[in-house]
Amino acid sequence: MTSVVERLRGESPKFSVEFLPPRDAEDEKVLWKAVRELEGLDPAFVSITYGAGGSRRDRTIRATGRIAQETTLLPVAHLTAVEHSVAELRNVIGWYAAIGVRNILALRGDPPGDPMGEWVAHPEGLSYADELVRLVRELGDFCVGVAAFPYGHPRSGDLDTDLKFLLRKLNAGADYAVAQLFHAPEPFLRMRDRVAAAGCSAAILPGIMPMLSPRGLAKIVELSGADLPLEVSRRLEPYADDVAGFRATGIDIATEMCQRLLDEGVPALHFYTMNRSKATKEVLGRLGLVTRA
Repeated sequence: MTSVVERLRGESPKFSVEFLPPRDAEDEKVLWKAVRELEGLDPAFVSITYGAGGSRRDRTIRATGRIAQETTLLPVAHLTAVEHSVAELRNVIGWYAAIGVRNILALRGDPPGDPMGEWVAHPEGLSYADELVRLVRELGDFCVGVAAFPYGHPRSGDLDTDLKFLLRKLNAGADYAVAQLFHAPEPFLRMRDRVAAAGCSAAILPGIMPMLSPRGLAKIVELSGADLPLEVSRRLEPYADDVAGFRATGIDIATEMCQRLLDEGVPALHFYTMNRSKATKEVLGRLGLVTRA
């Protein structure tokens, strides 16, 4: 199977997409509608998250398998250490390998039920993402990605400490990193440049999710761990009660940020889709990354 690194090669910028695992049969229909709509746009890869605390991991595994077997897309399997023993992790990695999935995003994961809660490792499990990267590498010829945090991981304390953890994951054998959400290009670009200055050449992909509604904006702020910049707030505030105006402005902001990132040389944009394809297609169309959207 092709690797993510191979798909990112070349001069022209690429894009990738991330989906959520379906909670039920109706969710599965929504997911597969988005998968099919984006398949024709030829993303570099697609991934499906493990869900909160790994609670939906079985659906993640099944959906990843279907993408590998029933589509032309390159699937990246999310894997977290949450509530897993090393033996269980080995079994999941082996299952992915058996169906031909050779790209894994290795994450420590969040505590079940409370993403900001205290991390407690499985008594027979792993404590850090770099340990998971090494385990995946030991078990076969996998291309491995990890997470990066432009504002720093909530448990890192400061950006210098967070950079050390990111470099530790990359030096453990990760091939690339995907960034958590951010509100302006500068925090991401500073992080990318600091990784490069430390002598690491791994690709760092920015995570993008357009602000389409006040509720969606609140979720983006929560996931990023940082307040919204004043200039972004000022652009969105006039449309607090205007659904169409808020969405249109959110698409404008996302497109402008993506263009800046592309101008700064990022190899690909990673879209968090929430299992919907329309906004991603709109932004890609405006950027000229797809011929039809």
